[in-house]
Amino acid sequence: MDEIDRMLLSLLQEDATRSYAVLGQAVGLSSGAAHERVRKLRERGVIRRTTIEVDQAALGRAVTAYVLVEGSTWMGGSADRLAAIPEIEEAHVIAGPASVLLKVRTSGTKELQDLLRRVFEVDGVTGTQTVVVLETFFERTLK
Repeated sequence: MDEIDRMLLSLLQEDATRSYAVLGQAVGLSSGAAHERVRKLRERGVIRRTTIEVDQAALGRAVTAYVLVEGSTWMGGSADRLAAIPEIEEAHVIAGPASVLLKVRTSGTKELQDLLRRVFEVDGVTGTQTVVVLETFFERTLK
């Protein structure tokens, strides 16, 4: 991956709706050459998917929390059960004070409590520790 690929990735992360002509002009390539580079980035798995950024609070999901999940067994096999809980945005097997780290968004604290009950229904879960976000300075994907 060279500097042009990095610039294309940066431009696409800012606005994935940019045309290949606009992308090419920004990096000094024809639209066809920009299209080919983006296609190759997709083929190599550098670009995994194209998506949009949504204001979660505007959707009624104003509470963001991180949940450390403690388990009595290896929790790496719990991905499907955790993925079935729609309020969970991210789930990571971690090393440290717990087995899994979850990023969750709910509409309020009652809904967060309900989510925690559903997490406890996952086989092997023995405890949780929850940290509620009061304010988010920024969220970004590294370029």
